[in-house]
Amino acid sequence: METPQKKSFKNYIPRIILAIILIGAGIYAYRSYQYNQRYESTDNAQIETYTVPVVPRVGGYVTSVSMKDFEQVKKGQLLVDIDDREQQLALTEMEAVYQQLLTDVENAKANIKNTNMTIKAAETNITATVLRKEKALKDSERDARLFADNAITRRQADDSKSNLEVLNAQYEGQKQDIVASKSRLDILYSNVHKAEAALAVQKAKIDQQKLRLTYSKVYATENGKIGRKSVEPGQYIQPGQTLATIVQDSLYWVVANFKETQIGRMAIGQEATIKLDAYPDLELKGRIADFSDATGAKYALLPPDNASGNFVKVTQKIPVKIAIDEIAKYRDKLRAGMSLEVEVKIK
Repeated sequence: METPQKKSFKNYIPRIILAIILIGAGIYAYRSYQYNQRYESTDNAQIETYTVPVVPRVGGYVTSVSMKDFEQVKKGQLLVDIDDREQQLALTEMEAVYQQLLTDVENAKANIKNTNMTIKAAETNITATVLRKEKALKDSERDARLFADNAITRRQADDSKSNLEVLNAQYEGQKQDIVASKSRLDILYSNVHKAEAALAVQKAKIDQQKLRLTYSKVYATENGKIGRKSVEPGQYIQPGQTLATIVQDSLYWVVANFKETQIGRMAIGQEATIKLDAYPDLELKGRIADFSDATGAKYALLPPDNASGNFVKVTQKIPVKIAIDEIAKYRDKLRAGMSLEVEVKIK
């Protein structure tokens, strides 16, 4: 049979348990309040880095692949070689056309040279014609006076006059020939310019083809590690097709998505503590580097904007960039896309 004291103690046990719970809850609430006054935290965060796609600028069949999955590569290293035999043949044909156009330019210039020589010869002939015409004019005037004095016959006077008229006609004809030859020079110079323009166009095509030939070799544009490659020898690839991805392993940072109600007390330069899910015992330090100018929803493919006119207010997330301190020390453990938790010290 229980004594009154034992019975009384049993009646207090629920009250004691309730008191302990209340005290524990109060301590937890106080510590949570203290923590929230000094820190802002989120588990919506991950490691980020730059990724560079490996893409060809020309299509064709792949002759060799010089990269492996997750292999370290250096900038300028040959990764993929594309068959360029058709491109080489096209270049040979273009160079043959260039030589033909070069001959056309030389022929056009030779025509100008020949025409100039013809003009010079005509000018020399017309000078001789002028001298003969002057002599014929004097002879005709003298014979006209002699005929008037009955010193010569009419036939002799007519011959002198006819000779002068012939020379005058020759002189006019030679002048017209020179004018025609000089006017033809404009056409010949135009032909030269046209041939030179065609030559320049062909030269540009050759340079472009030589440049295209360099595209048959795909090189690494950055230092880093190859992600999963998707190309093998013998495969036909298209221009712009992603063959692999280079993940830069020299620079990492954290993008943490905080609620818009949290960033009011956050500022650039504040200290941050980073805890990786993959390494629970590893604690990294960093600092806020910048804030996004838009919420995460604005970058979504399908933004959650309600077009029907019904609006439901939802707390948005703001991406915050956090620079990792002593990045070289932890670089071997960091991988792009790793999940983590971030605490930002605001006081």
